[in-house]
Amino acid sequence: MADTREFIVSNESAGVRLDRFLVGALLEFSRSEIQRLNVLRNGAPAKFSDKVKAGDKISIEIPDKETDVATDNISNELDLEILYQDDDIIVINKPRGVVMYPSAGNKTGTLVQNLLSITHLSSLGGATRPGVVHRLDKDTSGVMVFAKTDAAYRGLVKTFSNHDLTRKYIAFVWGVPNWTGADITGNIARSSRNRQKMTMVKSGGKPAHTSVEVLNVWPRVGVAEFRCTLLTGRTHQIRVHLSAHGFPVLCDPIYGRASARLGSVRDADLLDFIKTHTGQMLHAQILEFNHPVTGEKMRFKTDLPDDMLELKYILDSAN
Repeated sequence: MADTREFIVSNESAGVRLDRFLVGALLEFSRSEIQRLNVLRNGAPAKFSDKVKAGDKISIEIPDKETDVATDNISNELDLEILYQDDDIIVINKPRGVVMYPSAGNKTGTLVQNLLSITHLSSLGGATRPGVVHRLDKDTSGVMVFAKTDAAYRGLVKTFSNHDLTRKYIAFVWGVPNWTGADITGNIARSSRNRQKMTMVKSGGKPAHTSVEVLNVWPRVGVAEFRCTLLTGRTHQIRVHLSAHGFPVLCDPIYGRASARLGSVRDADLLDFIKTHTGQMLHAQILEFNHPVTGEKMRFKTDLPDDMLELKYILDSAN
């Protein structure tokens, strides 16, 4: 059954917008969440832009929590590497091949469901995405932070929205650049031809900025290792930016252009790795941010996963 809460506007609160009044009265909800609820002012439907008056009676209906797909299918099949945990946040090293949260076709075994088997998460992310403030693609590995409390969730959402953090990735790519570093900019939007893909566009979309540093090159096999710093956070940003500039990520099934590259591979071990491996060679190596509650500077660095270390060994041997 829905929960109805009632408030009487005090003299001190008179003159403020209704949604701002409710943000102060309902501390467990964000403004966007409040604006989806049914609110009455003195018994009549109210607009959130209305300014309240002293003595107004505000009634708000809190619906029952939706059936939580995540908590209904808690899983503990993953041996998660926890990098840090306190009362407010948990930081983990996401393995490759794991879906973030339940969705069509992926109802169980997700990262969120495994996290819920060892800790609680803030419900503010939604029924299927509790505590989720950013995401990594299924086949991208690396460091991630999740919110365990509502206060941490709000703080982390603000941090990611303002890009007030540092995110660095390691990528193995096709191609040998003639430069040591580059800034890639260009708006990204969903492809009109394939809704599963993102693409760079000349107009529309969202601005995206990736800084690239060359770490290693293997000219004999035509492969390089990049460190990519995200200055914005768009869907598939690194994969799209690198592919659009002629350096697609190895083993990327969407943007990797493997068919155009495999014919030039002469090393048997490298060819076997590329043909048999699943998942783009992309790893979220470093995450730096201020703790959303204490303000403490946090920094986490993860080692390359075993498959990327194997690839690096093959490249060193082939060169």
